[in-house]
Amino acid sequence: SITFDNGKEFALHKSVSSQLNCKTYFATPYHSWERGSNENANGLLRQYFPKGKSLNNVTEQAVKQAQDKI
Repeated sequence: SITFDNGKEFALHKSVSSQLNCKTYFATPYHSWERGSNENANGLLRQYFPKGKSLNNVTEQAVKQAQDKI
């Protein structure tokens, strides 16, 4: 299953659910503990891409390197 945040970036959640053949859920607003894995991953990624830093110039290779290290 996948638990989504409530942002508009998840408007196509039904398509994701269908393509991955899995159940999807939405977290209750302001209940970050309902998305524990997501919050943990965000924290790990912030080591490489600090909050507030523009992602406009981040390359796919830089993202891949961060993923491999994590």
